[in-house]
Amino acid sequence: MRTPDVEAEITLQRTAQSGYNPQHKVRDDYLSSGTHNYIGCTEVLPGQTVMGTITFITPEAYPHCLWVGREIDIQEGSRVVGRARITRVLNPLLEKTS
Repeated sequence: MRTPDVEAEITLQRTAQSGYNPQHKVRDDYLSSGTHNYIGCTEVLPGQTVMGTITFITPEAYPHCLWVGREIDIQEGSRVVGRARITRVLNPLLEKTS
């Protein structure tokens, strides 16, 4: 298992368990699948916000696009099912530099 790419505050409109694998709008023109791991719990209920990590499938395809405070949509296909607010970028390849 790879090291997580980001830590985030994750809010969902659906119930999900650690291991949930939705898409994330990392750029305006790019959705990336990523696996969630929730910290301190195994399940997120609709409307609940939890801390978690996200491990993206292909971070090399969208370098330098994330920063602390950035909010990204969490999607199932074209349907937005939540938001992730980045609290820490763990993968230096993804961190946007000035």
